[in-house]
Amino acid sequence: MTLLVAAVIVHDRAEGRVVLIQRGERAKFGRGMWDLPVGKNEPGEPVTDTAVRELYEETGLVVAPESLKVVHLIHAAHGVDAPHGFLTVVFAADKWSGDPENREPRKHAQVRWVQVDAVPEEFVRGNGQALRQYLDGVEPQVSPYGWE
Repeated sequence: MTLLVAAVIVHDRAEGRVVLIQRGERAKFGRGMWDLPVGKNEPGEPVTDTAVRELYEETGLVVAPESLKVVHLIHAAHGVDAPHGFLTVVFAADKWSGDPENREPRKHAQVRWVQVDAVPEEFVRGNGQALRQYLDGVEPQVSPYGWE
């Protein structure tokens, strides 16, 4: 079964910045790498609710499900906790409430605003590509990984 995942790009257009997390030493994958707020779908949960829940759990930021826009899909052949593959729906939101904070310090080293022209290179692969394409104004698309 394919695991469903949601990631959120919180984009402060006025200040030219996005909220990123740096994965910590105890992270299941991508230790030390930068990532979007991201997490797994719960049974019976719409993927927009997954995005809202995971964003809040990881950063304390609140977005309304109806404000989310789909900006990328990542379909991977396999991953941690997803031996049969995963599909990540990457959303963007430019309206939120709250200030970003590291609400999961056992998983993440830090959560913070990062200027869009200073996004770190050391980024979880699929999510990093999705973020860069979004910031470059590329139309939403599907990125397959690991199917070769």
